Amino acid sequence: MKFTSLRFLSVCCFALLGTITDASKASTTFSATSDSFKLPRTVEAQLKKLELPSSALSVVVLPAQGDRAVLSHQADRSFTPGSSIKLITSFIALDKLGPNYKWKTQFLSDAVIRDGVLSGNLYLRGGGDPNLSYDKFALMLRALRQLGIREIQGDLILDRSFFQPARPEIGAPAFDESPDAYYNVIPDALLIHSNITAFAINSDSKDKNENPTTVQVQTPNDNLLLRNQLTLNNRPCADWKSQWQSPQTLVNEQGQIEITLSGSFPKNCQALAYLNVIERNAYIASLFRGLWKELGGNWQGNVYGGTTPFNASLLHERTSETLAETLRIVNKNSDNAMARILYLSLGAESLAAKNFSDTKQAAFAEIRNWFARNGLSAEGIVMENGSGLSRTERISANQMASVLRVAAGSLWYPEFASSLPIAGIDGTMKNRLKAGNAEARARIKTGTLRNSIAVAGYVRDTSQTDWIIVAFINTPDSAASRGRPVLDELINWVASGRSND
Repeated sequence: MKFTSLRFLSVCCFALLGTITDASKASTTFSATSDSFKLPRTVEAQLKKLELPSSALSVVVLPAQGDRAVLSHQADRSFTPGSSIKLITSFIALDKLGPNYKWKTQFLSDAVIRDGVLSGNLYLRGGGDPNLSYDKFALMLRALRQLGIREIQGDLILDRSFFQPARPEIGAPAFDESPDAYYNVIPDALLIHSNITAFAINSDSKDKNENPTTVQVQTPNDNLLLRNQLTLNNRPCADWKSQWQSPQTLVNEQGQIEITLSGSFPKNCQALAYLNVIERNAYIASLFRGLWKELGGNWQGNVYGGTTPFNASLLHERTSETLAETLRIVNKNSDNAMARILYLSLGAESLAAKNFSDTKQAAFAEIRNWFARNGLSAEGIVMENGSGLSRTERISANQMASVLRVAAGSLWYPEFASSLPIAGIDGTMKNRLKAGNAEARARIKTGTLRNSIAVAGYVRDTSQTDWIIVAFINTPDSAASRGRPVLDELINWVASGRSND
């Protein structure tokens, strides 16, 4: 499931970058010292052209089946990786949980069903499904109707206890200026449709008696009041986000969701906005009530957070797509919320989970244990949520390359490699490196923050040799954002057989 952007939102969002730190004593070093190679001439030329110092660049290139680096520059220093850190999260999750791992979402109850009436509470227990869209949730409700349930006399209790804390978004500081954006969704164990509401906006009305703009909520809902206070402006339709204001949302005393749209919108324009603006319990209540009504069901209860009693009986269970299938969405589209769920699932499924009050802590302990079991150093690595949407996550190029080398020799390499964007073909690399030697030869995970850009993955050169490449550019300001040609040149250099030495 993927949502388009609002206010130039991207899944890999912008952030402030901290100081680059030295992890030379901690990282895995391949058969070369950190600065034993001169950068390719074409790469140096790009750095000079873009006025970026070589000290802002970290890179390592080595054979996928070997450990003798052919290029190493500041590869032991710890850099901010942006979304390229998803490679660490996704491969270790694949290695630990297996390609056929699935998440479970369950309906349970401790009440009896008689004459189509469930005379008590219905429990919805989340198991961390990263892609539980509203249409899949509707099939779960249909299964309840097929059990003969027509009326629910109790409340709907939402059990999010698989991850701790159960509601991590409450009180969390805004990451940036777009907290309602999809890329900023902080997941819990029961995230339905990513808590996203779709708004269709149209200013094409020719009827002077109508509101100059019409807004429709396209996500199923019930008990929602939309207040449209949008005015018109003369800006180009492509620039519609510039005068848009984030919707204001509240739940009134009657439990009704009120959403107010303000700002202005271009004349003769149509647009879709996908926003995380409704409180989560209210969102699920509205969605459940609307879908249940469509199925001919009756429910007048409320929604509360809680836990499932031990004596509750299973009514219906939905299993998700496999982890291997999910990875293709996570890595090709650089999906932050889904990557966070992979990370949390690592922690929740670990034997040591009970020793941590925060599932993220258990996940990081599992990451460090994996490094140790594979003879790799995790010293200096910092992982906050496993998605790269972080101001604190750090790793060295050598450390990331060491994981990619383990992955290249893994039984699950085909599943892992197939999840990576292909240069010039798909995902976040679709529009990069076209019509060159790297097109279709490079499987690369990108990373983009305000002060950091990155590439990491595998490249097959013109001699059919497979290589690992990891490269970061970090700067104290936004200068890193102009360094993409440097990273592209590095990939081309590898794909061309390193012909520009």
